[in-house]
Amino acid sequence: MDFAPKTAIDEIFTLSQHGPQAAPFLFNSPHSGRAYSQEFRQSSRLDAHQLRKSEDAFIDLLFSDIPKMGVPLLSANFPRAFLDLNREPYELDPRMFDEPLPPFAKGYTARTGSGLGTIARIVSENQEIYHSKLKISDALKRIETYYKPYHQALRHRLARIHVQFGYACLVDCHSMPSRIFNHLPLTQKPDIILGDRYGISCHRDLTQAAFEILSSLGFKVALNKPYAGGFITQHYGRPNKGLHALQIELNRGLYMDEDSMEPLAHFDELRDTLSQFAQDLLQSSHHMFRPTKAAAE
Repeated sequence: MDFAPKTAIDEIFTLSQHGPQAAPFLFNSPHSGRAYSQEFRQSSRLDAHQLRKSEDAFIDLLFSDIPKMGVPLLSANFPRAFLDLNREPYELDPRMFDEPLPPFAKGYTARTGSGLGTIARIVSENQEIYHSKLKISDALKRIETYYKPYHQALRHRLARIHVQFGYACLVDCHSMPSRIFNHLPLTQKPDIILGDRYGISCHRDLTQAAFEILSSLGFKVALNKPYAGGFITQHYGRPNKGLHALQIELNRGLYMDEDSMEPLAHFDELRDTLSQFAQDLLQSSHHMFRPTKAAAE
C-alpha cells in the first residue's frame, strides 16, 4: 500500500469498482486525500507534516477492499486542508480574504467561526495555514474545479444506484483524533462513532445493523456523539426518498501513530475486519428497505 503523501494532484478523485453494482451502497472517503500541490504548500506557513494533521489519514486504504464487493468507493485525492468537501460549497470565512465575500457565500457559520469552512483557515491542531490573505477568485476556482466535480460524481452515482435498486445507501467514512477522548476512562473510549443525524439521515434499521455488526467484531461503538454527521450526511440523507446516509468515524489510535502519521503494524488486520463489516452490512440490507419510486436528488 502507498501511504506516502503526493506532491501533485493528478486526478481530483478516484472512483473504484470491480464489476457491476452488486448492492445498493456507495462508500465515500472525502477527507483522506494526500496530494499536496507545490502551489498549495508554498502558500502555507506550515510544513508538510503539520498540514497533514487535518487528514482522515489512510481511510481510503482501510476501505480499499470495498470495490471488490461490487460496490463503489469514491475518495478525494486532494487534502482536506486545501478544500473541505464536507461543508456547504460557499461556507467561507471572511477573515481569510483580501476582499469582501460574494453575496451568495455563507460567511458566518459555526464552521467558519472555528476556522474550518469550505476553505479551512486552520488545520486540526489550531494552526493557521496561510502566510497571507487569499483572493476570493482563488477560493471560487477551487470550488469550481474540485468541490463541484466531486459532488457531481457522488450525486450521479447515488442516483444510478437508486434507479437500479429503488434505494441507495451512502456510507461516509472518516476518522477522529484519539485525543478528544482523553478525559474518558479507557473502557469508555469509543473505537467507532456512527452518525445518522439522530435518526434523520438514514433508516434506523441501517444504523442498528451497522452498530450490531461492528460491536460483534469487537469494536466499542457510540452513536452520534460527538459526531452526528456533517454536510454530506445531512445533504444526501433523504430516507423518505429512499436515500440513506450513515457516517462512520474511526478512532485514529486504532490504526496509526498520530504523531508520526505512520500506520501501525496491525493496519492490514483492521482493514480485513472492516471489509468483513462491509460484507455483513451489504448482506443484512437485502431485506431491510422497501424500494421507492421517488427519484434520487
